[in-house]
Amino acid sequence: MKLFSAILLSMLLPFTAAQAAVRPLPLPADKGQPVGKILIHTTQEGDTLAGLARYYGVSPILMMAANPDQDLLLLRPGDKVVIPNQMLLPRAETQGIVINLAELRLYYYPENEDQVYVFPIGIGRVGRATPEMVTSISQMRENPTWTPTANTRKEYAAKGIPLPAVVPAGPDNPLGEYAMRLSYGSGEYLIHGTNDPLDVGLRSSAGCIRMYPEHVEWLFAQVDKGTRVQIVNQSLKISTDEYGQTFVESHEPLTPEGHKDTRPVDISVLEPLLENGLDRATLEQIIGQQQATPQLVGQSLY
Repeated sequence: MKLFSAILLSMLLPFTAAQAAVRPLPLPADKGQPVGKILIHTTQEGDTLAGLARYYGVSPILMMAANPDQDLLLLRPGDKVVIPNQMLLPRAETQGIVINLAELRLYYYPENEDQVYVFPIGIGRVGRATPEMVTSISQMRENPTWTPTANTRKEYAAKGIPLPAVVPAGPDNPLGEYAMRLSYGSGEYLIHGTNDPLDVGLRSSAGCIRMYPEHVEWLFAQVDKGTRVQIVNQSLKISTDEYGQTFVESHEPLTPEGHKDTRPVDISVLEPLLENGLDRATLEQIIGQQQATPQLVGQSLY
């Protein structure tokens, strides 16, 4: 919880960076290769974690993981900040929308195109975790109204915020201006915008997927009813390219209750590398650092 409190504090600071345009990442011919590039940002006066995260389209949590020795809450002009804009693709069908909860990212694969669009997201908070699923978009709603559940109204009332039975579209609506309902369950899960961009990149929703307003507006224009949506929870991603190079990308796994998952990581898929001489302790150390960026851990011997 200390990590999330620190992030919330930093995200209260004002934005100074202009919002970046939505740009695709080209998919490599060999899908085992990492996608994107690691960037280095030299900070200027007024830069904040919130501003950099939104400009580069990266979750603040991932930025903190990629800069373990840097205090991103107290940026100074001239600081070098690693922007983790390189990643391994999740183990999922490369079509429609893929969401990986562990890395707080949404991937959109346009049909018949060799590229992917990647966005930071907010997901379900402790006790209201976003479930894994394979589903599709069942409804597209522009300027949606919001009907809070009885439990949600009680939660808000406990904070001294009374809610009406139906919240109309507008600046007070937490769904923002665009919402895409998923057919999973009784339709209670949505991918939507927000009237509070500070929630993007955190576990803060009641189970829905939150996006920055400019990102959800763009995505809303690309998809339609029936678009496939797969939600996975992969804290450890592994891939091997055509040259036998193996990469791992490790994120901190969290249980639905919010505490750190202390179960040992299954690295059985990496046993061939250990048989070829890779030191197990070194491999476990790389995975344990949870730096949220692809790391080259070994190469197969032919």
